[in-house]
Amino acid sequence: MDMSDTVTQGIRIEVEASFEPDHSKPPEQFLFSYRVRISNLGDQTVRLISRRWVITDGEGRQQVVEGAGVVGQQPTLEPGESFEYSSFCPLETAVGWMEGSYWMEISSEESFEAEIGRFTLAAPNAVN
Repeated sequence: MDMSDTVTQGIRIEVEASFEPDHSKPPEQFLFSYRVRISNLGDQTVRLISRRWVITDGEGRQQVVEGAGVVGQQPTLEPGESFEYSSFCPLETAVGWMEGSYWMEISSEESFEAEIGRFTLAAPNAVN
């Protein structure tokens, strides 16, 4: 299991990734799940507006996934609140990584990009 833990302007983003052997079909497809926890450590209310993921497989092929919100939601986080969700990522290789950002809005005039640090996607025994 690989992890990422990043803080940008009081927004902490923790990600844990796991290989899903029961839903994978090596060597054609490897499925990984990841769990994200977004915590507002700051003193202002924020709303997650959109996401941008960069997914890179073991061959260096990149896929960019962008869209509104996460899992169909645009959660609002008061100071001290957290939001968690899980999702999946299929890869054609046993190893890869993900990184990205969430666009966070403080008010209609103020927003920022919260970084999601890089984390590895790796099937067991794929990395020595």
